[in-house]
Amino acid sequence: MVEKRFIVEIGMGVDQHGHEDDCTKAAQKAIKNAISHNSLPGLLEICGLKKPEDLIKMKVHVKIGAPYPDKINQKKALKAIPFGQKSIEVVEGGLIAKGVMIKELGDNSDKIIVCNAAVTVSVDY
Repeated sequence: MVEKRFIVEIGMGVDQHGHEDDCTKAAQKAIKNAISHNSLPGLLEICGLKKPEDLIKMKVHVKIGAPYPDKINQKKALKAIPFGQKSIEVVEGGLIAKGVMIKELGDNSDKIIVCNAAVTVSVDY
């Protein structure tokens, strides 16, 4: 069998009230954004994955672009993926924009952190 890409989805996540150099929440939101607007009936109808436990056979690779790539908790970020064999790659990217600092919300800076995600689902075919 050969691993074949089934779908690639792109998402964006924003953390307006996070810690200055922690991109984990924005990364999670980017992953959820990428996967939330699609349905993968082909996994069931074409690839023959019939039950939720069959979905372990699909491979889900996440590539994150983040302003502070070394500050992402990769285990937490991957929890945004519900099924499959998960892997992650984090690269420098994303965006930092000036926002507002509201101490009552736990902010420690006025930075808005933006991360991008490319989520690729592959199956053995």
